[in-house]
This record gives sequence, structure tokens and C-alpha cells, in this order.
Amino acid sequence: MTSSSPRTTAIQVIARMMSLLDALASDREPVSLKELSTKTGLHPSTAHRILNDMVTARFVDRTDPGHYRLGMRLLELGNLVKARLNVRDAALEPMRELHRATGQTVNLSVRQGDEIVYVERAYNEFSGMQVVRAIGGRAALHLTSVGKLFLAADESKAVRSYATRTGLAGHTKNSITDPARLDRELALVRARGYSRDNEELEIGVRCLAAGIRDDSGKLVAGLSLTAPADRMQDAWVKDLTDTATRISRALGYEETVLAVDKTPTARA
Repeated sequence: MTSSSPRTTAIQVIARMMSLLDALASDREPVSLKELSTKTGLHPSTAHRILNDMVTARFVDRTDPGHYRLGMRLLELGNLVKARLNVRDAALEPMRELHRATGQTVNLSVRQGDEIVYVERAYNEFSGMQVVRAIGGRAALHLTSVGKLFLAADESKAVRSYATRTGLAGHTKNSITDPARLDRELALVRARGYSRDNEELEIGVRCLAAGIRDDSGKLVAGLSLTAPADRMQDAWVKDLTDTATRISRALGYEETVLAVDKTPTARA
């Protein structure tokens, strides 16, 4: 019989270690050695030996004698991964795919104070009839589809404070400049799960936006689809929201997709 190579043995140990981690992750309470042996199919002595090494490395904590749970080292590593996740990096390829599917400009924006800032875009510089926002450009929250997402996520008191600070200055005849109307608009955004800009920042331009959330459920960015007013299509709502959900999941967001109102309301 040919003996196993060191490489094969190392792979086996890693596979067994992962099976033990999976078994521990499946239970909220500390798990006994006997249960772990049963769940993984490992001999108790083998499981015990690997667990001892994992305890030394802090991947596993030993609680009561013979009982184990996931260790703090995993939390430390998870936080490192979380810190390195970048919404722009996660969004770039899905944005390009959404642009190819719709032929329209796709923007990624974040909130800074009372404004949104455009941080990335996907568009075709050789294609006509596109509305392109400058990276680094800013706009008031209540005038943009992404800005409305952030306002809709705020408490009523914060929205009222925003309205007082900014005076809800308008840019076009369609701009929302009345606090009561803004409240109604934000209620609609919450009900739909996405937002619209109906030529409120610029005449002849409409936008759709969906939120991007991190692993804690916090709204961290908005994904918007911008098009000439006569080209905006309600069929793009699902493409947009699906893309935003995909990016959110890449950031660790695990909630179910928000319900989307598919009623044709292009001029809402």
C-alpha cells in the first residue's frame, strides 16, 4: 500500500478542520465532542486532536470540558474581510452588466451630509443619447432618486430638519419644494422599495434608483439608472433592483429582496 503524500495528508486535515467548523457553526450552543464526531464522521480521537490545535490557534474555544464553540479569531478575520469590502469594487461589474442590458448610464452614489456624491458610473462614451453625471458631482438629496432613498431611510424628525436646513430649493418646475409633498414622496419610496426622479434635477432626464446595503442592513449607497425622459422604461425597475440586491449580497447583506411595485408609473 502506498503511503499518503504530505500534501494529501495536509489537504485531508484542512477538510476535516472545515467540517468541524461547519458543525460548530450549525449550533448556537457549545457542542460536545461526541456530537461533533457524529456530525462529521470523524473518530473522536481524530476530532479531539484537530480541535486541540484549533483551540491553540483560537479558531475554536473550549467551554465546559469536552464542549466547543467557534472562537474569537474567526470574528477577527471576519472583521478584516468586512473592512476590505469596498462598495465601489463590488458594484463595478454589476453596473457594467446593467448598462449593457439597458443601454443607459448607471451611477453609483453615496451620501455626504445633505447631498449625494457620484462615485462611479458605467456608460458607453461612443453611444449617443446618454445622460452622464461627472464623478465627484453633487446634488441635493430631495432632487435625486438616490437622495430620496437616503431621506426615506431617515426618521421623520431628520427629514424635517433637512427640509428646514435646505429650504427644499428646486431646480426645475418638477422639483419637490414642499415638505408635505416630500413626505408623500418618501412614503411612496418606502412602499415601492425603489425611487424615481421625474425631471426634478434636470428637465428631460429621469432616474430610477435602488439602495445598496451592507451586512448590517445599513443603506450605504444608491444605484441609479439615468435616461432621457422619453426613453425611461418601467421594465428596467426589476433589472435595477436585482442588480442592487446582487451588490448588497456581495457586501454581506442577507435579507430577502424588497417587494417592488411594478405598476407602470413612469411619470410618478
